[in-house]
Amino acid sequence: MRNQSSFSEVTVSYFRDARMLWFFRQINLHNELHWLDVPQRVIFKLCMTVYKCLHGFATQYLAELCESVADVPGRRHLRSASRGLLNYPRYNLSNYGWRAFSHAGPYYWNFRPYNVRDSVSITSFKRALKTFLFR
Repeated sequence: MRNQSSFSEVTVSYFRDARMLWFFRQINLHNELHWLDVPQRVIFKLCMTVYKCLHGFATQYLAELCESVADVPGRRHLRSASRGLLNYPRYNLSNYGWRAFSHAGPYYWNFRPYNVRDSVSITSFKRALKTFLFR
């Protein structure tokens, strides 16, 4: 009976160690492949959609939501108009208003560095944005 109990303890210990090793390998693989975490991935997708809207690769109804500050009549002479920032509307509902694309897309776009926002092609924009978000 004693041998069977010690064998069971060793087996449990072995599987626990194997599970931990698998978990740490997944973390290393995650970093090694430069995968973004889920919140950063959402920001990446939002910024990609905004980039496509500004460069004519998105549908019209999404492109209308990405309005430059320079196009807003009362804000043409602001510094943000010359920096290429986007206007994002205020939201009324606190539980999901800030998650709407009309607010979240321009909001996250404005907080990217200028060298990321001013990319020439989609591939250079993806590379610069992913590098910025991975830091």
